Amino acid sequence: MDVKTDRQSEQEQAAAARAAERTPQRQAKIALLGKPGGIAEADEPSRVATRIDRLGRYYPDVRPVSPAAIAAGDPAAMTAAGAILERIVLTNDLLGVGYLEGGVAASAAVGRVNIRNGQGRLAGYGTGSLVSPELLLTNHHVLPDAEAAGFSVVEFDYQDGIDGLPRPVRAFALDPDRFFAADPALDFALVAVKATANELRPFGFNRLIGSEGKAIVGDFVTIVQHPGGGKKQVALRENRVVDVLDDFLHYETDTEPGSSGSPVFNDQWEIVALHHASVPATGHAEYGGFLNEGIRVSKLLKFLRAQAFDPARQALLDRLGTRPERAQPAAVGAPPVLTLSVPFDIRLRAEPAGGRIDPDYSNREGYDPAFLPGHTVPLPGLSDALLPLAAVNRQATGEPRYVLPYHHFSVVMHRERRLAMFTAVNIDGRTSRALRREADHWSLDPRVAVTEQIGEEIYRDNPLDRGHLVRRLDPAWGETEPIAQLGNDDTFHFTNCAPQHKDFNQNKTTWAGLEDYVLNNADNHDLKVSVVTGPVLAADDDHYRGVRLPRQFWKVVAMVKADGTLSATAYLLSQAELIQGLEAATEFDYGAYRTYQVPVTRIAELTGLSFGDLPAADPLTRFESTNPAQEIRTPADLVL
Repeated sequence: MDVKTDRQSEQEQAAAARAAERTPQRQAKIALLGKPGGIAEADEPSRVATRIDRLGRYYPDVRPVSPAAIAAGDPAAMTAAGAILERIVLTNDLLGVGYLEGGVAASAAVGRVNIRNGQGRLAGYGTGSLVSPELLLTNHHVLPDAEAAGFSVVEFDYQDGIDGLPRPVRAFALDPDRFFAADPALDFALVAVKATANELRPFGFNRLIGSEGKAIVGDFVTIVQHPGGGKKQVALRENRVVDVLDDFLHYETDTEPGSSGSPVFNDQWEIVALHHASVPATGHAEYGGFLNEGIRVSKLLKFLRAQAFDPARQALLDRLGTRPERAQPAAVGAPPVLTLSVPFDIRLRAEPAGGRIDPDYSNREGYDPAFLPGHTVPLPGLSDALLPLAAVNRQATGEPRYVLPYHHFSVVMHRERRLAMFTAVNIDGRTSRALRREADHWSLDPRVAVTEQIGEEIYRDNPLDRGHLVRRLDPAWGETEPIAQLGNDDTFHFTNCAPQHKDFNQNKTTWAGLEDYVLNNADNHDLKVSVVTGPVLAADDDHYRGVRLPRQFWKVVAMVKADGTLSATAYLLSQAELIQGLEAATEFDYGAYRTYQVPVTRIAELTGLSFGDLPAADPLTRFESTNPAQEIRTPADLVL
């Protein structure tokens, strides 16, 4: 039985009102989806561009498309966007087998919620899914409060196996005393399961990802559910997103209404919404006359992050951002893990390809100012002139809101130049790992407006490289290789690169080895270094494809010497002669370029940044010289 409660009726009435209000906009979007390339026009340009960027994390041949060009109706941009989305999103009949493998893994975490009252009697059913190693997500109208949750039970594997026989069901009580959070407006409940980690591990979990770009109008979604309290079923790509509201997604269906609390997945098996209502909708007769509504995951996470929990509950909530555990770590290039048990219980979990960026940005801690033993090296300060030019991190939960934290490093972007003002990385020589470089795949950062970062368009068909500011292996350290891999992968954000002529970027100069030398050969205590790097964003930089190309780059390197004192040294490198004549059809003038050690105060003058106490730790201040720079030809020229 699937008893309809007053709470569920209220949710359906609210959903029906939203559906009716949005009928004209929704029908216009559906009409656009019916014409060639229309999927690129059916949603907001920024959402279309962000969706394409996110798809690029799963499809190496996908390249970002400018949202400004989409908004302007640029024919080339619209054609490119439409071709990408039609090839990947609107593929109705042919999908890679990885889609099925991912579905087996994702659906294992979905269970049937048995709603019971205080007398232990069954009051109804819902669907829930594990979204962390301990927490189950369902609707508020399924579990309205901690008391109801305390009486209820979740069952996993209530389904038939591939032999047609029922699989053994595992039932667990819920544990709201350990964790319970709910909201009637967003119609969700998040509750702990009363089970050990080993008991729940076989079912895995599906992370909640707050980043934008998981679904746009035209995307197909899949609902894994226990309809009417029956055995687990899948509405397989029969639902299509037709409208995106601030807090909700609307999607069509030609199946019976899905169960309350079911996870709604995109084709990459990311949860995009929590299903909660199916309502009659005008203009949808060809799809059974129903419209489904789900609560957007990003809104659920935003609500949870705004709540105050005690330390124990906050620790459980923080694990929403963890990665699901794998049965065994797969070697590079190894096939997916395949496990068999009697009677033919097949579980497939495909390991992610190397070099893929973690799509959940809530777990990045960023640059650590207290990284060096006994000293604090804060991020550079922005002058009054620079502050309004810093791009805002739209997912920031604290101040300053312009900092973009990654794994072991941080970036601050210049929103007009669309390049980094600076990057700051911590490097730990004791636990660094020489990870193999996979095929490069660069991504935009969804936390920054796409109009405030340079994408692939600047690098096509010319000698410009995507020059890492934080080097690939600098943040690739940690107690385990997966932790180091996270830092490695994060360096492939467009926010962490600047256009550099290929000969400048690829040439093995003294510049490329500065961090290595200071880390491993200098009088360095604890083998730790903090490095701040950036381009000199000069007003007279040359224009190319709407971007001003930096002519010089700088870095400041801080370490603690064996005697416990801080040493901060600064370096400047110019590629001015290399990028002259970039628009010309003739051969490039490959001019010379050099590395100089300069005072930290010189970098402050060039950039408008302040470096706190670092100028006092600069060894160049000990020397009286009229020469403001010292050329570095070999490591012996360094003054540390």
